[in-house]
Amino acid sequence: MHLEDDDACVDWILRDPEVPAFSRLPEEGHGAAPSAGWYGEAAPFRSRMVLAFADDALADCVPGAVRACTSIEDPRHPIRASKLNVKDAAYCGCEGGTE
Repeated sequence: MHLEDDDACVDWILRDPEVPAFSRLPEEGHGAAPSAGWYGEAAPFRSRMVLAFADDALADCVPGAVRACTSIEDPRHPIRASKLNVKDAAYCGCEGGTE
């Protein structure tokens, strides 16, 4: 996850270990903010979530690439990465699918 303003840094993170395919989704982030504004709550953050399916070797490279990225727009909102172990996955049997 990252703020929209850090797209360039995330693009670098995905290029460095050569992530071949990924999806980028817009998110509305909520959390504490220094100023609550007129309505007593913080404005939502323009965030993004990137999803990529990768083998263990590639997935092990991503956290290091995230740690190496130090040119983010707002240090209070760092780029975050999580590696999730998927036990089972499937794809449709149509032409062009891969295992």
